[in-house]
Amino acid sequence: MPLNRRRFLERSAATGAGVAVAGAVAAPAAHAGGKGRPVRYSFTVMGTTDLHGNIFNWDYFKDGEYADAQGNAKGLARIATLVAQVRKEKGRRNTLLLDAGDTIQGTPLTYYYAKVDPITAEGGPVHPMAQAMNAIGYDAVALGNHEFNYGIETLRKFEEQCDFPLLGANAVDAKTLRPAFPPYFMKRFPVPGGPPVKVAVLGLTNPGIAIWDKALVQGKLAFPGLEEQAAKWVPKLRSMGADVVVVSAHSGSSGTSSYGDQLPYVENAAANVARLVPGIDAILVGHAHVEIPELLVTNEATGRTVVLSEPLCYAERLTLFDFELVLERGRWRVESVKASLRNSNTVADDPRISRMLDDEHTKVVEYVNQVVGSATQTLTTVDARYKDAPIIDLINKVQEDVVTAALAGTEYAALPVLSQASPFSRTSQIPAGEVTIRDLSGLYVYDNTLVAKVMTGAQVRAYLEYSAEYFVRTAPDAVVDVEKLTNAGNRPDYNYDYVSGLSYDIDIAQPAGSRIRNLARGGVALDDAARFVFAVNNYRANGGGAFPHVASAQEVWSESTEIRTRIAEWVTAKGVLDPQDFASVDWRLTRDGTPVF
Repeated sequence: MPLNRRRFLERSAATGAGVAVAGAVAAPAAHAGGKGRPVRYSFTVMGTTDLHGNIFNWDYFKDGEYADAQGNAKGLARIATLVAQVRKEKGRRNTLLLDAGDTIQGTPLTYYYAKVDPITAEGGPVHPMAQAMNAIGYDAVALGNHEFNYGIETLRKFEEQCDFPLLGANAVDAKTLRPAFPPYFMKRFPVPGGPPVKVAVLGLTNPGIAIWDKALVQGKLAFPGLEEQAAKWVPKLRSMGADVVVVSAHSGSSGTSSYGDQLPYVENAAANVARLVPGIDAILVGHAHVEIPELLVTNEATGRTVVLSEPLCYAERLTLFDFELVLERGRWRVESVKASLRNSNTVADDPRISRMLDDEHTKVVEYVNQVVGSATQTLTTVDARYKDAPIIDLINKVQEDVVTAALAGTEYAALPVLSQASPFSRTSQIPAGEVTIRDLSGLYVYDNTLVAKVMTGAQVRAYLEYSAEYFVRTAPDAVVDVEKLTNAGNRPDYNYDYVSGLSYDIDIAQPAGSRIRNLARGGVALDDAARFVFAVNNYRANGGGAFPHVASAQEVWSESTEIRTRIAEWVTAKGVLDPQDFASVDWRLTRDGTPVF
C-alpha cells in the first residue's frame, strides 16, 4: 500500500520514526558455522539514480531507439531485467533495491503526465514511473531536486501512487523544521541461527532545491545540508538497532557547488558525508550524472572505509553493494562491502514492463510528433557554443516577445528587453520542412519557465563577463581546437549564456573577467546606468549557475508556462520558421580584436 503521509507525520512528530519493514522469512544467504565457527550473512543492495523518466531505450527527441557513441542502452525496462538476474543469483529476500532521485522529470513522457494528461487531475492516470518502479519492486527512493519541478502537488500525488517511500531527511517543513517526507527506511532480514539483520536506509536530497525551485518551495519546505542531517540521523538509526546503514544521497561526490556561496550547504556532498559522519557503511550517490563504480572514503572519526558508488544516469547502469556480515557476541558486524556496476546494454527489456506501459509510451510518441509549423532551413546547435547560432536566437526572440507583451501597459513597458539563453544540447536540430513538438522539445530540454528582472548596464556587463569565463583562454597565435575551446573549469554548456538585444565581442586571449569588448546597444556603447528588463529562465533567475546580480535583481513578472511551450506557441502562430524573423549575429569570439571564426 502507498505510504500514508498523515500517519507518517503524526508518528514522526512524536518519535522521529521513518518506515520500517520486516523481511519475509526465507532461506537467506547465511552460513551458520559449526562449533566454534562464526555465523555469517551476505546480502546485496542494488541502486539506480537520475532515471529522469526513462522507461524504455527510446529517444523521444529523435523518434527512435536510443543510441550513443559509447553503445549505452537505457530505461527501467532494462533495469528490470538486471534486477531479476541479481535476485535470482542472490535470492530475492537477500536484496534491497534503492534509487537516489530525479525520477519524474527529464523526458517528454514525464512532461506529458505532469502537464498534458496530469496525474493530479481528478481520475487522472497513475504515473508511468510509479507503475514501472512498483512492478520492479523498489524498496525506497531518495528525493531528487527535479522531483520538485512540477510543484509539490504533483510530487505528493506521485508519492501516493508509489508502493515505496520517498525519502528526504533534509526536506523539512519550513516552519516546524520537522521531516516533510520519511527520513529513513528500515528492513529486517531474518537469519537462521542468528538475530535478524537490520538495515537502515537514510535518504538525503539536494540543498540546491531552495534555489532552483525557489518559487515552488519557498515558505513551505527547507533543505538543510546533507552533512548536518546525516550527523543527526545516523546515530538515531544506530540506536534503533541498525546493523547496517546505507545512505541514498541525491548529491555528487566532488565537494563542489554550482550555486557558489548563495547557500551555506554543499551541493555535491556525498564524499563529505562519508568522511565526516561516523556509522555509515555505504552511500548510493546521485545528481552528478557520472559513473563511479566504487569510491572508498575513510571516515575521519573511526578510520573505517565507507564505500560509495554512482551508477550512470537514465537507468544505464545498476549499482551492486555486496555486504558480508559476521555475528560477533550477539551483534552483526560488517566484515566487507564491495561495489560494482552492471550495464543495461547487456540485457533486453523486461517484456512485463514493455507490455504494461506500451499504451503510455505510444501516447507520448503521438504527442511529440504533432506538427506545429515548417522551417525554411535546417537549424542546429552543433557549433552554438562558440558561434552565434540562429537556433539559440530563436529562444531569445520568443522570450523577448513574451516578456514585452506581458509588460505592455506597465511602468516597465518603456525599458528595453534583453534575453538570455543557453546552448543546452550539442545535437539539437530543427530540420527544414515540417517542425514537430519533439523538434522543439529537443532544443529546450528543461522544464524552465520565464522570469523578467530589472538590471542595469553595469550588471549586464558583469553578467556577460561571468558567462565568458566558459571559454578557455587561448593565445592570439595558438591553434584553435573547438573541442578544447569551451567548458573552462568544467563549466557545463547550460551555464554559458547568449544575451540578445546587445552586440559584443568575447576576447578569449584575455584573462577571465576582462573579455567583453565593444559592448553596445543599437551601435551605441552601453550605458552602465541604463536600466533593462532581462528575460531569464527560472533556474538562472533563482541563482542557478551563480551568475552575478540576477538572483537579487528586482523581479517584475513571471509565469508558470514552460519556455518550451512558449516556443511551440510562437512557431504555431508564425506557421513558418524563417531565420529572417529572429536571427542576428550579436556576438563573436575574438583574439586581440581579430575574429576567431
